[in-house]
Formats: sequence, structure tokens, C-alpha cells
Amino acid sequence: MADYRCTTCSYRTSRWMGFCPQCRGSGTLLEADADDRRVGTPTPVANIVGDRVDRHRTGIDEFDRVMGGGVVPGSVALLGGAPGVGKSTLVLEIGSALAETGVSVLIATGEESRPQVGLRAQRIGSMSDDLLITTESDVGYLSDLIRSGVYPLVVIDSIQTVTGVTGESSTGSMAAIRDSAATLISAAKEADVAVLLIGHITKDGTLAGPKSLEHMVDVVLSLDGDPHRNLRFLRGMKNRFGSVNEIGVFEMTGRGLEPMSDPSAVLSGDRDGTSAGSVLFPALDGRRSLIVEIQALTVSTRSAQPRRSVKGLPTSRVHQILAALERHGGFKMGGLEVYVSVMGGLSISEPAADLPTALAIASAVAGVPLGSVAAWGEVGLTGEVRRVEQADRRRTESRRLGIGQVVEATDHQRLDDILGELGLYPPSEDARSELRAIPYENHVVP
Repeated sequence: MADYRCTTCSYRTSRWMGFCPQCRGSGTLLEADADDRRVGTPTPVANIVGDRVDRHRTGIDEFDRVMGGGVVPGSVALLGGAPGVGKSTLVLEIGSALAETGVSVLIATGEESRPQVGLRAQRIGSMSDDLLITTESDVGYLSDLIRSGVYPLVVIDSIQTVTGVTGESSTGSMAAIRDSAATLISAAKEADVAVLLIGHITKDGTLAGPKSLEHMVDVVLSLDGDPHRNLRFLRGMKNRFGSVNEIGVFEMTGRGLEPMSDPSAVLSGDRDGTSAGSVLFPALDGRRSLIVEIQALTVSTRSAQPRRSVKGLPTSRVHQILAALERHGGFKMGGLEVYVSVMGGLSISEPAADLPTALAIASAVAGVPLGSVAAWGEVGLTGEVRRVEQADRRRTESRRLGIGQVVEATDHQRLDDILGELGLYPPSEDARSELRAIPYENHVVP
């Protein structure tokens, strides 16, 4: 049976067509030689010795951490994030940092003009002769630049603006994104050049374009943060050359994105421990522990359906914690509006945040400040508090910041026991009646 191979993207098929269905190249499907069709001899995995991967270190520690040590030649990375979060600024800083080490970097921007990029580069101090800018968006031209091997790193800002081989009118469509990415990836692999693609995201937070785009690339990065704060978090969603359990923290300043060497000190806030409803939590995001502050506020209400506002935590988990506090802690939550927030813009999904969330809510209801306290543990529906993983790392980070008291789960410990040890008791009915008589709707329940 004949075998046909695309001369542009190496796509293979058993039947001839007038075009390549992968890269849409016209007349590029040619019959493969017998040598090309020959299947190589399978090799036992025990006999395979992995070659050492040489990386281009940028010197931006937070970025290199997420990438697994630096940019791998021949790799293709996809960076996604909301508009205005700082994607273009980050890649400009990465390109400048590599250019300072003598590595030529090309940034192909199809969304901004040269003067716009130049103004940003001047503002953040990225003025290197080895950092070059082009506004070309034709996929053929960009592929030739990659194959030339002159630029060890090529940045495409963004993949949605690249004009694919399907024509100008289809720019940004599913087919154009897939075909353009396939062509650029093929060129990167042939020339052993690292390519960084910037991708847009949709309104629901997913990367725009076909899902296959994430499968095609080697690394998928996500840049996010609170739009009203200056913190930005770089996460690895996929990495064929390193661990995905890494996070980089940056601060957006007038000089661009600056790496944060000690994010825990910032995320935990300037708290004095004298306010009720505040507990510290050593969150594990990737391989690092970050101390964040969980705040809770409870407000008396006469509404039949009290409001529950949650930010930075899964809403369903907070609802379960409220039920556990009422059933096993004696706190009557039916007449209270509850507001819970993770300060700093970090989103937490691990069950270890159950206990500090419960303590923050109980502290707000009882009106008892807890002072310098860090806590972690999973709260069950039956009232038990279970151990969580990586307790040593959480404890070490708490000690490093000088936190006075640590509350963690031990064997067969219950939520009501922990609340009693901290002096968190539900207010009496008399106290509630007095509060309801006060004509001030936003009064915090004591």
C-alpha cells in the first residue's frame, strides 16, 4: 500500500489528496520513499539513555522555576492569560533577559506596532541590541525565520493573529490556529529553535482555539491574578521537560513584572492579629508554600436567604464548613450573611484550607481575635478534622515568618474540640437578641 508524506509538516496518510489536511498545503503530499516507510526497530526502554537537556536560563528565577530550569531548545510553549494581565510585558522581559546573555530573540507581534512595543521596552528597560521586533504575521514568513536558526527563541504574539495557509479571511478561526501552530511547531523542531506562543483566552477562562493546540505544544503556561491588585501568578499546566507543580509570583509595577522572592510576606498582609475573622493558611501551590490570609465577615440579616459571598475558595466547600460549624460547633448560621475571602488574589482549592476557613468564620461570629495563628486541616461532614499532606513544609514556612501559634489536625481530633481550645464559642441567644435590636444592618455579630 502506498504511503504519502507532506513535505511541509510531515503529515502521513495512506491515500493521495490534492492538499495536506493538516497544514492545508496545496500539492505537498508526495509518495514516501521506501526508506521513509520502513518502521524502525523497537528499543527496550531500559536501553534508552536520556540525553542531558541544555536550557537557556533567562535569569528570571520565577519564570525559570515554572519552566523547569529554563527554555529548552526546540520546545514550543503556549502562554495564556486574560487581556491586560501582562503577557506581552512578561515575554518582553524574558526576551530582554536572554538577549543580555547573548542569545538573540525575535518577537513577532501581530497586535501592536513597533512604536508601541518600543515604548513598553523603554519603560521596563528592555533595550538590548539582540532583542529584535517584527510585525510580520504571515505563517510562511515566520516559519522561514524560525528555520533560519538565527534566533534561538522566537515569540509569536499572538497565535490568533497569525495568517494561516487557509487565507487571510480565516485568521483567528479554529482551522487557522491549528494549521498555523502545526506549521510553526514543525519549523521549531526542524531548526531546534524554542518558540513561545501567546494565546488569547475566552470569557470562561479557557484558551481560545482548538483543544488540540494544548496537546500539540510541549509546555502550557497560565498567567493570572486579581485584576484589582498588582500580583500575578505564573502556573505550569503542562510541561514535557519538567514538573507542572510550580508557580511563579510577580508584582506588576511601573517598571514591568518584577519577580517576588518572598511572596508569603506579601500575601499574608500587614496584619496585627487584633481583628476577629482572620486566620493564616500555609497554602501549597506547586512545590512551594505560600502563607495567605483568609478573612471572614458575618453580618446579621432578616432575609430568608442569607447571602454567601466567597472569593478565592470553592463555594461548595465553604457551604459544607458552614454546615459543620452549625451541626458540630453550635454556631447558628441561618440568620447571618457570610463573606469569606482569600487576600492577595490567590485561588485555593486544596481541602487543607477547610480548618482555617472554619476558624476565621467562627472567630468572626464569636468576635474573638485569634492573633498570630496559622492553621490547616480537612474538615469532614461528621465533625472530624483530618490530617493533610506536606505538614512539615507548612510548619517550616510558618516558623520562618514568625507565626506565634500553629493549629493542625492530630489523630481523632474534632472540630468542636479545636474551637473550644481557641476559646471560640457561639454567642448566646441574649447577645443575638441585643444585636438584632440595633438598627444598623451591617453590624458584625459579636
